[in-house]
Amino acid sequence: MKLAPHLHRLGNDVVACYLIDTPEGITLIDAGFPGHWRDLQRELRSLGKSTEDIRGLVLTHGDADHLGFAERLRRDHGVPVFVHAADSVRARTGEKPKTATGPLRIGATIGFFWYALRKNGLRTRYVREVIEVADRDVLDLPGSPVIVQMPGHSPGSVAVHVPLADAVFVGDALTTRHVLTGRGGPQPAPFTDDPAESLASLGRLAGLTASWVLPGHGAPSHASPAHIVEAVRQAAEYGR
Repeated sequence: MKLAPHLHRLGNDVVACYLIDTPEGITLIDAGFPGHWRDLQRELRSLGKSTEDIRGLVLTHGDADHLGFAERLRRDHGVPVFVHAADSVRARTGEKPKTATGPLRIGATIGFFWYALRKNGLRTRYVREVIEVADRDVLDLPGSPVIVQMPGHSPGSVAVHVPLADAVFVGDALTTRHVLTGRGGPQPAPFTDDPAESLASLGRLAGLTASWVLPGHGAPSHASPAHIVEAVRQAAEYGR
């Protein structure tokens, strides 16, 4: 789905990943579930492009519902996969701490896992080789994505700022649809390693200039990062 010039979304409000289209080629942000491969192919065809036009895939962090088709793209098409060094092991092996589930509603939770099942998301294929990145790196990829470290959800969680697309991709640094409760609106994401650190990291997001804030779960927000950050902080304060 095209959101704006250069900017496309794959998936839906349950799980989403993103495509940046430029004359120099395509950059992907996250890879959803393995079944999003078909969504990717449809979107590429609509652009008159193919996997050969993809120059790189940037992961906001190393959790399974963001790895999706990453290894397939790397192995079969030679596309490099970038992840923050602190999440490198997580992306390659799945090794991570257990986190509290928090509040849930049966219907929303079943809906999330049913969607995962439909998208082949219950069998994770980890990424055998990654390129490690660090805070403030500007990647030599279409759109010149900038890495903004956002530890908390995981140690290597990042936001990816792409001024060309007027967008910042936030992964699970925040959510606009809680996958376990179904609640909409900007709020902290579930399955977060360190909730306090995640909230503290939002200050790094608030100073960015963009018209789109794009989470891995939930509706795209056509608003400034500062506005979204304030909404997340208020949601956390009132226990949403």
